[in-house]
Amino acid sequence: MAAPPSTTRPRSAGREPVAAPAAPTIELLREHSLTTLAQQELERRIIGGEIAAGTKLNEVDVAGALGVSRGPVREAFRALGQAGLVRVEKNRGVFVRQVSLEEANEFYEVRAALEGLIGTLAARRIAIDEIEQLRGVVRRMHALQKGRRAEEYFALNVEFHDLLARAARNNALLANYRGVVNQLDLYRRATITRGSGHIPQSTAEHEAIVEAVAARDETRAARLLTEHVLGSRERLQRALAMNDV
Repeated sequence: MAAPPSTTRPRSAGREPVAAPAAPTIELLREHSLTTLAQQELERRIIGGEIAAGTKLNEVDVAGALGVSRGPVREAFRALGQAGLVRVEKNRGVFVRQVSLEEANEFYEVRAALEGLIGTLAARRIAIDEIEQLRGVVRRMHALQKGRRAEEYFALNVEFHDLLARAARNNALLANYRGVVNQLDLYRRATITRGSGHIPQSTAEHEAIVEAVAARDETRAARLLTEHVLGSRERLQRALAMNDV
């Protein structure tokens, strides 16, 4: 009796089964994770003022300080360069970026436009608990007015505007806003003590912004935020001019 025909498809001569692509190794995942952590920590220290503008970053020293190998630090430097927070100079090394007055003026103009859009969208989309968070930040700003503690006020200002940007519920807008602000803050932090006399006025502007957003007044919120950013630029420029006299 003849054997039944086989249901197995014959393998083509000279061809081997195609292997499935290899999954990422644990080492590759670990390296990627360490790069991200190194980048985030360096960004925090630069934006927070722990590493001053103009500081040279040594790859070996940074790796030792963060407890990682040089590879993740090298990749972190590259990412920070793309974000505009450091500059890489051939044959010289990596330096925390120093933002010029001219560059700062351009960042202020872009930020003013972004803040206007943030005001419009936040007034439309903000949640009640976020409004209360903003009011809480303003209360802390009022508490700092008498002492005019510029460093602490600067941190509250960053917190306020980032809360508002998140309340706009637009991830593309948030990413672009943070990119501009991070670079602008390199300049603002270097000159932070020059504008401490304007804390009461700035606080009043923040308070008015919160109330416009809470009232769902999109037009007023957008206008107040745009004016606030451009007014901050003018106040800083006046303070710098007085110090240069």
